[in-house]
Amino acid sequence: MDTGALIAAERGQERAARFFRLAHVGRARLVVPLPVVAEWWRGRTDLRDSILAATSVVASVEAAKAAGLALAHIRNVDGTVTVDAIVMATAALLAAVVVTGDVADFSRLAAHFPGVTLLTA
Repeated sequence: MDTGALIAAERGQERAARFFRLAHVGRARLVVPLPVVAEWWRGRTDLRDSILAATSVVASVEAAKAAGLALAHIRNVDGTVTVDAIVMATAALLAAVVVTGDVADFSRLAAHFPGVTLLTA
């Protein structure tokens, strides 16, 4: 999940809520790369704690390296693109789907992670 997906869940948006229901019944595993938590977290609330508790937070040096290689081929890289690259690399390493609030944010990275499917939260 990317930051937008966590924001969507926090706002109670139905599409994001469906992913959490799937996880609750064991039909999905929600993975959040550690940098996404930093980008999303703006203080503790019960809701944020419950959202985070429903996910598996991961930190991967291999994902960071793969993200860095992708970023080497992209112009105008900023912090948000870096976090998106880590999300994509994590999904690629786990053979997972990216759940995002904005698929367009990931368009510059798609060529570097061709096996990753994007879904809107």
